[in-house]
Amino acid sequence: MTSKTVSQQPKIYQAPMEGVIDHHVRELLSTVGGVDVCVTEFVRVTNTRLPRRVFTRLCPELLQNAETTTGTPVRLQLLGGNPEAMAANAIKAVSVGAKAIDLNFGCPAKSVNNSDGGACLLQSPHRVEAIVGAVRRAIPENIPVTAKIRLGFNDRSSYLDNAMAAAAGGANELAVHARSKVDGYKPPAYWEYIREIRQQLEIPVIANGDIWTLKEFQQCREVTGCSAFMFGRSLLARPDLGLQIKAHCSGENYIPMAWQQVLELLWGYYQTTREVYPAKYLGNRIKQWLAYLKLALPEAQLFFDKIKRLREAEDIENLFFQERCGGLEKTEAA
Repeated sequence: MTSKTVSQQPKIYQAPMEGVIDHHVRELLSTVGGVDVCVTEFVRVTNTRLPRRVFTRLCPELLQNAETTTGTPVRLQLLGGNPEAMAANAIKAVSVGAKAIDLNFGCPAKSVNNSDGGACLLQSPHRVEAIVGAVRRAIPENIPVTAKIRLGFNDRSSYLDNAMAAAAGGANELAVHARSKVDGYKPPAYWEYIREIRQQLEIPVIANGDIWTLKEFQQCREVTGCSAFMFGRSLLARPDLGLQIKAHCSGENYIPMAWQQVLELLWGYYQTTREVYPAKYLGNRIKQWLAYLKLALPEAQLFFDKIKRLREAEDIENLFFQERCGGLEKTEAA
């Protein structure tokens, strides 16, 4: 322990990312450490009650007390615009093993918004309240109902209306991505709106958006006053960002993961998933993850350039072998 001032330990959430953070990645990130809560990709709800297998396929953690093997809680996320159907599927999810239900009002994808789900619902705050309220009334009080919103749809003018609607519906927590749907993912994130939301609501507010580094975390915390933060792309770029933040807030010294350590994570992920996906997609998940890692690690860009055209298992595994052995040789030489 150093002599630095110890500040409040923040709560770290893994943001849901459709088609990117599946149960394999949740397991990996929770094993690295620093993440307090994981959230699944969304279960799309229309007008029917989905079968058990839909929930367990997306969230196999439901079969193990809704936790990763390291004990990190996993929240099941629902997406849809029909309050009755959302409530019915929340009941089903809880019966399958869900310990918390998260509601998606933030997805900006056109296909989702055109199907009455995600951020399009922010155009009608009364619908946000109705959906949250229907789910809250439908499931036991001890099961948290949480929600994630953006600052609005076409612009950011409805940010407070939607936040208050979620709270009025009975949400236990609210995560706020500090952009509108139209803002997409373009910087900057408008953290100052989160500060006002936090000041107006009595429930915990989780800050999300453009927190890529320890310095940006400090800035976001100062602007928003939040004690809980959600990380998506930045957690993929820096898998130990949660550990960096927690060490800083505890006044401890921490050395961020180097490329060779991250490479071992990639290798383990490849081994775990190579039999899960069809052979023609072999390596695609690794390449997808490298697209984020290269934002933080120059070595990841070099590795991506080597692997991006490889399709055969032998070629991919030989490249991993060369990269891993090269790193070991450098370590021994040092």
